[in-house]
Amino acid sequence: MKKLLSLPPNLVDSFHDVTGLSREEYFCTNDPVGHKLGSGGGTTWLLQACMTTEDGTSLAEWLPREKRILLHAGGQSRRLPSYAPSGKILTPIPVFRWERGQKLSQDLLSLQLPLYEQMMQMAPAGIHTMVVSGDVLVRTSQPLQPIPDADVVCYGLWLDASVAKNHGVFVSSRKSPQVLKQMLQKPSIETLNELQKDHYYLTDIGIWMLSDKAVELLAKKSKKGDDIIEYDLYSEFGCALGTEPSQPDDELKDLKVAIVPLQGGEFYHYGTSREMISSTLRIQNLVNDQREIMHHDRKPHPSIFVQNAVCKYKFTEENTNIWIENSYVGEGWTLTHDNIITGVPENDWQLHLAPGECIDVVPIGDSEYAVRRYHIDDKFAGAEQQKQQFPVLASLAGLSELAGLDSQATRLISAEEISTEANLHRLFAQRKAFRKLNWSALAENWNHSVFYQLDLADAKREFEEQGIAMPPALNDEAPLMTRIHDAMFRGESEKAFALLREGLLDTNDYQQIPQLNVSDDQIVWGRSPVRIDIAGGWTDTPPYCLMEGGNVINLAIELNGQPPLQVYIRPAKEPRIVLRSIDLGAMEVVETSEQLRDFMHVGSPFSIPKAALVLAGFGQRSLKDELAAFGSGIELTLLSAIPAGSGLGTSSILAATVLGALNDFCGLGWDKNEIGRRTLMLEQMLTTGGGWQDQFGGVLGGVKLLQTGRGFVQNPQVRWLPTDLWTQPEYRPCHLLYYTGITRTAKSILAEIVRGMFLNRGDELRLLRQMKQHTLDMYEAIQQNDFVRMGQLVRKTWTQNQLLDAGTNPADVAKLTSLIDDLCLGYKLPGAGGGGYLYMIAKDPEAAARIKQILTDNAQRKNARFVEMSLSTSGLQISRS
Repeated sequence: MKKLLSLPPNLVDSFHDVTGLSREEYFCTNDPVGHKLGSGGGTTWLLQACMTTEDGTSLAEWLPREKRILLHAGGQSRRLPSYAPSGKILTPIPVFRWERGQKLSQDLLSLQLPLYEQMMQMAPAGIHTMVVSGDVLVRTSQPLQPIPDADVVCYGLWLDASVAKNHGVFVSSRKSPQVLKQMLQKPSIETLNELQKDHYYLTDIGIWMLSDKAVELLAKKSKKGDDIIEYDLYSEFGCALGTEPSQPDDELKDLKVAIVPLQGGEFYHYGTSREMISSTLRIQNLVNDQREIMHHDRKPHPSIFVQNAVCKYKFTEENTNIWIENSYVGEGWTLTHDNIITGVPENDWQLHLAPGECIDVVPIGDSEYAVRRYHIDDKFAGAEQQKQQFPVLASLAGLSELAGLDSQATRLISAEEISTEANLHRLFAQRKAFRKLNWSALAENWNHSVFYQLDLADAKREFEEQGIAMPPALNDEAPLMTRIHDAMFRGESEKAFALLREGLLDTNDYQQIPQLNVSDDQIVWGRSPVRIDIAGGWTDTPPYCLMEGGNVINLAIELNGQPPLQVYIRPAKEPRIVLRSIDLGAMEVVETSEQLRDFMHVGSPFSIPKAALVLAGFGQRSLKDELAAFGSGIELTLLSAIPAGSGLGTSSILAATVLGALNDFCGLGWDKNEIGRRTLMLEQMLTTGGGWQDQFGGVLGGVKLLQTGRGFVQNPQVRWLPTDLWTQPEYRPCHLLYYTGITRTAKSILAEIVRGMFLNRGDELRLLRQMKQHTLDMYEAIQQNDFVRMGQLVRKTWTQNQLLDAGTNPADVAKLTSLIDDLCLGYKLPGAGGGGYLYMIAKDPEAAARIKQILTDNAQRKNARFVEMSLSTSGLQISRS
């Protein structure tokens, strides 16, 4: 998804160098110098400039090629002088004290984009263009709603008239609140109060989506001949939209407009110096629950923000509204309140900043510095922006104070000249040097810093690139989860996984006393269905679920009318354990505890039953003595009537079936929840990892939502869902299960994704949170018996799985699904993906019949086949002969 940025002229040439962002993904230009284009003309200019570089022949041909986000950030930042040279859009933003996976180098741009990208991914097929403002941060605490299919889609917030009067507002009738009646620019409070009698109004937050048709009309209105003229997107184009526009325009009247309230939306403006501090403070204070705040700093006041800086000044409770960034503040400084300090290199100045006094030092040319002292409320508007009043010094070396700088200056320059002459490479290099010092301090002071809640993959990259020495390893007194993060940060993945196992395994669980609970001639027979996950898979996987909890919806299914996983246990006369696998044709005799505890061989036919027997209490002392006390030997036979690598949770559910049968055989008294918990432990013992959804998906029958909270004890709460969408005659034929013959083991997929969880990778955490919310959307669709919506959400699940791991959908699978895509509401490979079974939801029974014919005629593997699936309502069953 391409990002098109309109930036200050001086930033355009250096943007990619100073940010490190891809030229392929980010296109930058500036409005023509000396020509005001307005937001509408600027949008047309930006699009046409990008189109020219991509050899587009016309907007009509070029626009549909891909989706694009346009960010207007080319203003002079007159009311935020501290970031005028580098543009407000690159304003560094402190890490949120309650958030995980953020970067120490984050800025306004990097925080804006995830929401905009998510919106554009949801946009209807005809919308390829989003226009947003570069000086606001919009967040939402609730899931995004479906986006209407319209020519213009505008997002708004429900804000009080006292706020709305300073912005554009969207007016709609109470009878049709999503349809725009008219747009008003900065209406009076009286007008807004009058409107409320029979209208709604939403405040414009500057997020507009445009169809290709709307973009072409906007371009037409922004031109006079071949020249782009000044034209405003909001006050002209916007006010001409709606059923009763405030400024009618015949050429625009046929555009269909939809207004979407951003549910749970939050709007933070970074347009002025005071807003920069107040907006950041509001975000930091969104969460005050001490259990949700991941570090507890020692600032005397929450409105003190220090980043990318060395600060030796000791703050007091009198210091409020302080912003120090990319600066060195020595012991000789005295601060008060409402002080902003930016760009100050290392110094030994004796300096007192009065209330409201701010200082900004900007590198000019190869070695000079401009020193700008100003008041926090200065706007640098009009003549003030052009006034040559700020001294440029050849060097700052030797200065002990800043009095009388004009007499030492080589020249005086204006605020505008500071922005155009600033050496941004020097500015960003200084910031990076200060951040290098911060990294070491943050790691050393981890208990009171954001270090281990950061995106540690990004931190590790910066440590390596800048040659920063690794901090001392954490001792055993540190919280276990912090030690896990620390181990993976150091590249000690085996240690990280070992610590994770330590947290999930309770050694007291081995202290079972198994007692023979059947007669000599009885057999305990366990059998289980397999599972298909349709939403939320991966959110059940440690360590993510331990940090944030998980949501999964899956269904238990039988294959060809039978539960495919079966276990048989019977007493034996000899004091030994005999293990057999019917499907593998394998057998092993275990006569010692050492043999029994040797279960750490992934792929061994009997790793699972050996580990299960240890969890049941065997193998703690002499096996012969244990079996003598138990009263018999044990014969345990496995049958897995399903191929390996199926994606149906086979290994986990087989482990749960073995544990369930042993539970009955040995009189252990476990319920199904305990069997599921011990299955998670068993997989940690085998180092295969994995989450909890597989075993609960098979042990518990039917369709269900499984949810856990954070913490090492993962006991899912179960909410059973209606089964009509799978069992009613009109729907049952639409559910198809096809064995592709393509296999891929989940462990390699699991290891890389789990590594990202350990490292708090920001993009991965955001996606996992979306997957959790998506699961609740699926829950609602099934509750409402909405077959079409359910199928479409399965398609979205498959998209999310691929975003998390591209290898989920290998070329051979993509070739198969391309044959039947238009016949399906949705489809996915269950589990980790990469092969195994393909679950499809056909649009109707006729489509299902066509799918069967197409895939049968185009089989890619000789063992590919359709398998009859049916919903299992019983789950794990245990019975005796």
